[in-house]
Amino acid sequence: MPDITDSEMQSILSGDPEELGVHLHLVERDLTVDGHRVTVHCHCLATDANGRVKVSRLAEFMRYAAADYAIPKSKLAEARARDAKFKSSSATAKLHQQARELFTDLAKTGEGGEMLLFLLAERFLNLPLVLCKMDLKTDTRMHYHGADGVYASISDDGLLKLYWGESKVYADATTAIRDCLASLAPFLTEADSAGSSRERDLLLLSDRADLGNEQLSNAFRRYFDTNLPLSNRVQYCGIALVGFDASFYPSDAVSAAAADVASAAKTGLSDWLKPIDRRLREEQLENFDVHFFCVPLPSVEAFRSEFLKVMGN
Repeated sequence: MPDITDSEMQSILSGDPEELGVHLHLVERDLTVDGHRVTVHCHCLATDANGRVKVSRLAEFMRYAAADYAIPKSKLAEARARDAKFKSSSATAKLHQQARELFTDLAKTGEGGEMLLFLLAERFLNLPLVLCKMDLKTDTRMHYHGADGVYASISDDGLLKLYWGESKVYADATTAIRDCLASLAPFLTEADSAGSSRERDLLLLSDRADLGNEQLSNAFRRYFDTNLPLSNRVQYCGIALVGFDASFYPSDAVSAAAADVASAAKTGLSDWLKPIDRRLREEQLENFDVHFFCVPLPSVEAFRSEFLKVMGN
């Protein structure tokens, strides 16, 4: 068994979990769907004391986490150590700017959804990101292939639970649910082979998984050495996130009580669970551990536009 525990894995988590609640209000968590191992969570946008929902503040919050998401942890650690040595912030600031420049300026970008998934995975589920391919991009106008990030935990008996992330942010909830689970399914259901959808990501994990220090990273990579029996101790799981338009938010000229928005989201959740159930069956995902996030938004287009704006694109 490698010298790695889940507490060591969680030690690489980034950010303050309480900060998440400033922007996203938890509506429901740990909901189950009969016949599945899925766990459903729902967050709506938080409402301030004036009864307004501020999509721009959410986008700004995401911008400040760009380096945590897009820059390898070892590079961040080196920059922080340099800044501490020279009583500066320039090395870290440089990486933050580099992270922002990795994001696309395409109008239909899905990178805002990928960032939301990252923030909820790390700060809500306590599942650290172990592979982000943003720093592998050679063209900011192209999206990388494969999952929207890979996350992980270690069970008490040394089982590695590997969570493949997929996000879709569409105007229509049912379409977002359908496409998100269709994209996630191959990473979980396909047999292990050189031609499987996850093979490229597994190769990257065996070579580039970055947990912030060499000893921990090497212990983690041993799970992906197919010459070791340990490679049979990897369980494939999933994290799915869908964002979609919801009509229950107040308009710019109208205020609403936070409790009313949360209540409306809770009511809508019963409708969203139906296509989740249906698509899980159609994609044959009933027996896989999947965390499924529903994030209703005032406007998907407004969210995407604000994200592009704050990222400087």
